[in-house]
Amino acid sequence: MNDECKTGSDVGRASAVPHSSFIIPTSSFLSSLLFLTDSYKVSHYRQYPPGTERVYSYFESRGGQFDEAVFFGLQYYLRHYLAGPIVSAADIDAAEQFYQQHFGQPLFNRAGWQHVIEAHGGRLPVRIRAVPEGMVVPAHNVLMTIENTDPACYWLTNWLETVLVQVWYGTTVATQSREMKKVIHGHLAATGTPRQAGWKLHDFGLRGSTSVESAAVGGAAHLVNFHGTDNVAALVLAREHYDCPMAGHSIPAAEHSTITAWGEAHEVDAMRNMLEQFPSGTVAVVSDSYDVFRACSEYWGRQLRDLVLQRDGVLVVRPDSGDPPQVVVRVLELLGEAFGTQQNSKGFRVLDPHVRVIQGDGIDYCMLGTILEAVTARGWSADNISFGSGGGLLQKLNRDTLKFAFKCSSATVNGHDRDVLKHPVTDPGKQSKAGRLKLVRDGGQLKTVAQSAGGEDLLQLVFENGAIIRQTTFEEIRARATI
Repeated sequence: MNDECKTGSDVGRASAVPHSSFIIPTSSFLSSLLFLTDSYKVSHYRQYPPGTERVYSYFESRGGQFDEAVFFGLQYYLRHYLAGPIVSAADIDAAEQFYQQHFGQPLFNRAGWQHVIEAHGGRLPVRIRAVPEGMVVPAHNVLMTIENTDPACYWLTNWLETVLVQVWYGTTVATQSREMKKVIHGHLAATGTPRQAGWKLHDFGLRGSTSVESAAVGGAAHLVNFHGTDNVAALVLAREHYDCPMAGHSIPAAEHSTITAWGEAHEVDAMRNMLEQFPSGTVAVVSDSYDVFRACSEYWGRQLRDLVLQRDGVLVVRPDSGDPPQVVVRVLELLGEAFGTQQNSKGFRVLDPHVRVIQGDGIDYCMLGTILEAVTARGWSADNISFGSGGGLLQKLNRDTLKFAFKCSSATVNGHDRDVLKHPVTDPGKQSKAGRLKLVRDGGQLKTVAQSAGGEDLLQLVFENGAIIRQTTFEEIRARATI
């Protein structure tokens, strides 16, 4: 076994190993900015032109699946990773050892980071401007800019790219969630009650996310557009970083274990128990443990029908397997036969108000529309159904979904500003912007222009020299993102 790959117990026994005493402080590991970057950036301070004093970079969506983006998540990253005196002597010592082992040569910019402590008390000498979170911005426009404020820290601007670009995730989830809301709202407007749209897509994604942090950021991004969630981490993030005491709501709901633990012969008893344990309000019961069609027609529709109709609340039946469009339509038909329907003013069927359906299996942007189209085609109002989504909401996307890029567009060298850009001959779509930028309204449209051009800059100063200058609340974000 290589020394570098020994386990903690191996290292403890091998006290003669040269690096066995190397310990990253608990407070720093995977939280210190000195370790939250790409390896190659450690050497970049040696690569800029001699006399470089300032590096200015920007962040944008270059298009992709959707033609606009809902900016979300920057405030969390600023508060969690960048604000305050975040660089310590212990961090520098640990990072120097770490990168010496990583590269096998002394590349770490110890003097640069020591300057951050000595000149700035460990606070980051950078300035960040950004569009307000929740703002809907067409693709190919600047969303955020960053520049160093101390000429000695020209290398710091793009060191921060690694952390700041992670805003792609919350922005992409918020954008996709909003597009899903548009689909739902469109069907409700045509067949039912549009004001229900904000309650029609529930976040089931915590367990399927790549980490608790991603679930929290993505789940909060979804709550920009909707009010239903089972993602507790998202609620905590919205509370702690966006001043929202409770951003989402849920209901008592069964999972397969609480139904199948009764045994197939007693499935109806498990269902009855749900109605008796929660005699009022909305309750959701997974109903496909064995035969969802039998559950709808025989158990809910006959044996438990009176209990359902006598409840002061709504039973939400949840199918969870099979081909979603076919199963959902069949479930609606069976429940309609058992509980009756009414025709609304738009000519579509609506179940008795004591009964509704939620489809939480296989839901992503495409499947959502497919199910609603099938439901509409059979004469059912979208009022009858809501959706839950996990992986399709929080995981079925990546940085290229909206083609995010963070690029240097200006540099000051020996006192002179120079425009910086790339225009690869092999891919014109990756051409970057040049110069110092701002976002303005031009004839009612958002447009990125040179900072020297006319028009009020919509980018706001949000961070400067380690301090958060401007903060926003979750409700303000929601208001900006309203469809």
